Amino acid sequence: MEQGLIYEICGWGATIGMILGYLPQAIETIKTRNTEGIALPTFLMMGIGGVCFMLQGLLHKPEILWPLFLTNLVTTSCSLIVFGIKIYNDYFKK
Repeated sequence: MEQGLIYEICGWGATIGMILGYLPQAIETIKTRNTEGIALPTFLMMGIGGVCFMLQGLLHKPEILWPLFLTNLVTTSCSLIVFGIKIYNDYFKK
C-alpha cells in the first residue's frame, strides 16, 4: 500500500472516530440542557483549538486537508453550542 493512501485512510479514520466520539455527548447536552458536569474553560479552549485546526486544514498548501477541516468543523460547532448552553445555564438562568 502506498504511503499517500495510508495517510488518507488514517486521516478519514480519525475524522470518523473523532466525530462519532464527540457527537453523543454534544447531542445529550443539547437535548437535556444539563451542563452541570461541564467545565466552561474546557469547551472554550476546545472551540478555539478547533478553529485553529480548521484554519490549518484550509490554509495547507498545495491542497486542503479535508479530514482535518471537517473533523474540526463538526466538533467546533458542537463545542460552541455546548458553550452557549453552559453560559446560559450558569449566568442567565438563575
